[in-house]
Amino acid sequence: MSIVFAAIAPHGLPVLPELVGEGPDLMAKTRASLVELGRAAKTADPDAFIVITPHGIRAEGQFTLSASAYMEGELSEQTAALMVRAHRPDKGNFVHMRRAVDRELAREIAKFASPHLPLAVLNFATAEGPLSTLPLDWGTIIPLFFMPDRPVVVIQTAPSRPYEEHVRLGQAIRAACDALHRRAALIASCDWAHAHAEDGPYGYHEDAARLDAEVEQNIASGRLEELAAFPSEMIQNARPDGIWQALVLAGAVPKEERHPHVLSYERPTYFGMLCAQLV
Repeated sequence: MSIVFAAIAPHGLPVLPELVGEGPDLMAKTRASLVELGRAAKTADPDAFIVITPHGIRAEGQFTLSASAYMEGELSEQTAALMVRAHRPDKGNFVHMRRAVDRELAREIAKFASPHLPLAVLNFATAEGPLSTLPLDWGTIIPLFFMPDRPVVVIQTAPSRPYEEHVRLGQAIRAACDALHRRAALIASCDWAHAHAEDGPYGYHEDAARLDAEVEQNIASGRLEELAAFPSEMIQNARPDGIWQALVLAGAVPKEERHPHVLSYERPTYFGMLCAQLV
């Protein structure tokens, strides 16, 4: 089995211990679950991490795959405060991350995906070497913070594309890992409904709680494909950003290989956060 670890993990910035600011207990439940996922990933000992993010480099109407030599990014306490609409410190802690890219795996995924899917393969500045570096987004940095240091492949989803294409992208990821005999860890970086609070940026809608409850049930039972069944109006009302990444994971990990375990769900601010291990 080439996918030796697979998880759904959130990406709210204050979950990082360095960025909790004035609320050290905020997201503590999720933080503990991410630590547990990190231990499980270390035990699985993958060759590379493949992170599926909603917040990476966007290309209209296309998936994107980063094939630079490196990826690098930084998150600050100020940015974390903005995310939860809290007081912004004048200065504070920050988290910096730089990772090598598994370019062979990235190109193999592109080879399997490109004939069938709209996929942009990205690089920056130079063909190779230290200047060939694309930015790491918070949807990637946050889950990777808790994981062992391994080369990465980062893929951006495309919500304007059909759900079935996201599943096919996952199938291409699996085919590439199989072809290279790569022991890969797959992380679907997902936050869920963003309309849980009147004072949040998207306001409140009762569909947020309903959607998150159904999401948790579907993930706990391993029925990831059913995440594609939410009515479009409910998605618009609840504003999740996890469905697309979870469907990519569904394509990469067949039902018979899923052993779902939901570690936690909480809604510490205006958006829902869930941690689950599938493999």
